[in-house]
Amino acid sequence: MRVTAEAKEATRRKILDMSQDLFRTAGYEATTTRDIARAAGIAAGTLFNYFGTKEAIVTALVVDSQSRIASSFDAEQAQSLEEALFAHAAAGMRSLKPYRKYLTPVLETALSPLAESNQNGVDQSLKTDHLAMVFELARRFKREASLTPTAMQLYWTLYLGVLSSWTRDKSPKQEETLALLDQSMAMFAHWLDSDEG
Repeated sequence: MRVTAEAKEATRRKILDMSQDLFRTAGYEATTTRDIARAAGIAAGTLFNYFGTKEAIVTALVVDSQSRIASSFDAEQAQSLEEALFAHAAAGMRSLKPYRKYLTPVLETALSPLAESNQNGVDQSLKTDHLAMVFELARRFKREASLTPTAMQLYWTLYLGVLSSWTRDKSPKQEETLALLDQSMAMFAHWLDSDEG
């Protein structure tokens, strides 16, 4: 019997939904792939046809959430590149909020500077999609010429540092992370200004 593309997507979605529920209720570390397969109503081996590891499941959840960032903030309101970058990064963090407690494995695998793209490129799409928006924002403020590969690497390093800090931020509304984000975007914009001069 041949499985249709719709059935495959429905199974994939069920795995992701059940994973998210289990990660939220039992915790990321305590949840096993066997638990996820059981909750999704599939065999453990079938789960690995969709996701090779538990980290791959979290990465897919993050990729799905990040694909909605562009529509969740208004870049037109920003008066400067610094403000636009802050708004973009803050929107990304808002979309990641349901995954904050188990974002560390994604930071250590898919988002790591040492990450290698998997066969279908999902891991790298997190970085490339985010950086494409950074480029668009820089273009809007006529600063795209400053976005050299070194500048983009600097931005990505700062952004990952903010995300890493955010996973451990215990302040009531993550004010510490927002302050770090503000400082990081200001530093990056200043670096771009000094590079142009």
